[in-house]
Amino acid sequence: MMMGDMTQLGSLMAGVMFIWAIFRQLFPEEFRRDLKKYTNKIISYIYPYIEITFHEYELDGWYERSKAFISIERYLSTTTSSTAKRLKANILKDSESVILSMEDYEEVTDEFNGIKIWWTSSKNIPLQRALFSYRGEDDKRYYKLTCKREDRETVTKVYLKHVLDEGKAIAVRTRQRKLYTNNKSESGWGRNRTMWSHIVFQHPSTFDTLAMDPKKKKKILNDLIMFSKSKDFYKKVGKSWKRGYLLYGPPGTGKSSMIAAMANFLEYDIYDLELTSVKNNTDLRKLLIDTSSKSIIVIEDIDCSLDLTGQRKEKKEEGEEDDEKDPVAKKEKKEKDKEKKGSEVTLSGC
Repeated sequence: MMMGDMTQLGSLMAGVMFIWAIFRQLFPEEFRRDLKKYTNKIISYIYPYIEITFHEYELDGWYERSKAFISIERYLSTTTSSTAKRLKANILKDSESVILSMEDYEEVTDEFNGIKIWWTSSKNIPLQRALFSYRGEDDKRYYKLTCKREDRETVTKVYLKHVLDEGKAIAVRTRQRKLYTNNKSESGWGRNRTMWSHIVFQHPSTFDTLAMDPKKKKKILNDLIMFSKSKDFYKKVGKSWKRGYLLYGPPGTGKSSMIAAMANFLEYDIYDLELTSVKNNTDLRKLLIDTSSKSIIVIEDIDCSLDLTGQRKEKKEEGEEDDEKDPVAKKEKKEKDKEKKGSEVTLSGC
C-alpha cells in the first residue's frame, strides 16, 4: 500500500511538471510577465487590504539603516513582542540589557483606535550572494504593514506617525548615554570610519552632590529646565535650539563636575571636542554635523587650543631677504612655518 501511494505521488508530480513545461513553451516569459502584471492590477481592485513595506536600508545609502525601520523595530519590540511566538534577542555593546525583536517571517497584530493592523517581519534572500557587502549581510530585511482599505487614511496619517514618534521616545528612554571624543582628522574609506569614538558615560556627579552656592545652582537649574522646554519657541523665532555656557577657573574648581551634572540632569550625551586634533574649520564643521541631538559639546582650554591673537609677522632678520630669493631656502622656510602653524581652526569656526 505504501509503495502504491509513492507511485501515484510520483506520477502526479511528473504530470504537473509535464503540464508546466508545455505551459512555458506555449506562453513565453514576456507574455507571463504581462499576464502577472494585469492579474495583480485586477486583484488590487477587489483586494480589501493595503500593504506598506519598510526596508531596513535606504535605497540611496550604502550602509545606513533606515530611521523608519529602526523606529518600527523599537516600537514592535515593546508593544507587540508579548504576542509574538518567535523572538530574537540582541545584547547591545557595553550593555547588559537584552533587546527582543520579531524573528523573520513572524506576524503580530496591533490595534489603534479600534483599527486592526498586521505587522510581518520578512526578508528577501538573493539567489547569489555578493563577494563583498557594505551592509554586513546580503539578506534584505523589511517590515510589512497590512490594514483594511477603509482604514488607509487613519493608518497613513495618524498611526504611522504614532509608531515613529513612539519608536524615537523608546530609543531616548532605553539608550545608554555616551562620552564621545574626536579622532585625529584623517581621510579614508571604510564601513567603520567615524570621526568620533565613544565609551559609556557613567559619571556620578549630580546637582545634589555639587558643591556650589545654592542660589547660583538654582539659577542654573531653572535655566536648564527652561531651555529643555523651549524647542518650539526657538523654532518660532527662527533660532537654533542650543545654549552656551562659559566655565572658567583654575583646575580642580569643579568645571568637569558641573558639565557631568548638567549631562545627568538633562540625560544628554557629551562630546569632548579636542581642537588640537582638528586641522581646519572644514573638519570642525564635519565634526559638529556628526554630533547627535540632545548632547553637550565641551571645548576645554579653548584659550590654549587656539592662537587667539593670530599669527604676527616677525621682523625680518639681516640676510633673510636674500634667503627668500633662493627657491630652495624659500621652500624649506615654508615647510617649517607649516609645521609650526599646526591647527588652522579659528575662533570664527568655533
